[in-house]
Amino acid sequence: MGDSEQVARHDTVLIIGAGSTGLALAQGLGKAGVKCVVFEKHEAQDARDRDWNLGLHWGAPVLESLIPPSSWEQIQSVQVDPNTPTKPEDTLQFFNAKTGELMGGATMAMFYRLRRSKLRALLAKDVDVRYSKKLSKIEYADDGSSVTAEFEDGTSETGRIVVGADGAKSQVRNLLFGERAAPERIPFSATFVQAKFSREQALHLRRQHKLYLAGIHPAGLFAFFGMQDAPDPDRPENWTFFFYISWPSSIQEQDETADWTNEQRMKQVKEKSRDFADPWKSAFEWIPDNHPCWYHDMSDWDPARAISDEYPADKHGGKATIAGDAAHTMTYQRGQGLNHSLTDAKKLTDAIASFMRGDDYEVQKTAIAEYEKEMVARGGDEVRLSTKNTKMLHDWGMVMQSPVMTNGMKKS
Repeated sequence: MGDSEQVARHDTVLIIGAGSTGLALAQGLGKAGVKCVVFEKHEAQDARDRDWNLGLHWGAPVLESLIPPSSWEQIQSVQVDPNTPTKPEDTLQFFNAKTGELMGGATMAMFYRLRRSKLRALLAKDVDVRYSKKLSKIEYADDGSSVTAEFEDGTSETGRIVVGADGAKSQVRNLLFGERAAPERIPFSATFVQAKFSREQALHLRRQHKLYLAGIHPAGLFAFFGMQDAPDPDRPENWTFFFYISWPSSIQEQDETADWTNEQRMKQVKEKSRDFADPWKSAFEWIPDNHPCWYHDMSDWDPARAISDEYPADKHGGKATIAGDAAHTMTYQRGQGLNHSLTDAKKLTDAIASFMRGDDYEVQKTAIAEYEKEMVARGGDEVRLSTKNTKMLHDWGMVMQSPVMTNGMKKS
């Protein structure tokens, strides 16, 4: 291997995970003139059947700063309903899910509701993404000059730094922190559904809000209802809706029902929906008993569990770090995940760009340690606040104290 090839390889950032975080980071690094490669364990960008949507609000300027102007101009096309322009200000309304009475709302400026699959497609433009690459091991050069990612297919890649942007079940996090990487299980569960309806049914379900609304049930349940895909405003029968109900569920109950079938999950959530007002009551009633759904037990991961004074952030000399859900796994009722993930991508872009053109590995070590210190404080605070918020939203006696009700969707 010649010296020029050695330098080229070691001036590459290795990003594990082609989700929103990893691709946004790749876009930011590209704008900064830093070479990077993204490795994704699935065989294609659209390999997963499941799609969902994400709230973008205070993180919108961050995303705009990471991507080319031509991509930002397409942000409206990424929305769940590209035909409904984003308002300068909009309100996520909260209803009493039993009576249908409006309880209040969280008002936000420029609140985007984005389809995850379409956002990923936008962010993947001009990015070197290599699919079917499942990470198995990370090796560090003795002289601190490089790091190598090894994959289950027997291939490997060497670069200057590895970034784990591989989601809530991050393999990079597992390799970096071992036992401390395990998420904390939370005694709450949810069942999600995406479905189309007849023209008349779709118009009925959408009458309260064009894009989204939330419901809080006195029995200690929470619910969300909104659009997933509305490609044609004149064909309601082709709209896809996204809705769920979440509820308190002990860890024991989660374990005992771990092997339930789709039909059992649907029966369970349908029974819960019968005591709901519309749109949930009708939506669950109108879908077949065997309609596909997905069930999710909640968990979180606070980065302070692994990166703290007790567990120094510079253990790997700035050669590996984490971002996005891999770095701060949070519950979703407060809608903060994408915004913090994009902030990670921006701050990590700036940190990496500060050392990539030199060979001072102490500068690299310091830059990544500073990134992690800020990320742990910001992301850790949000993990704890989001979990607290989830618990409060499922307790009717405490619901009006919820951060969503008092602070809305603002950054913590």
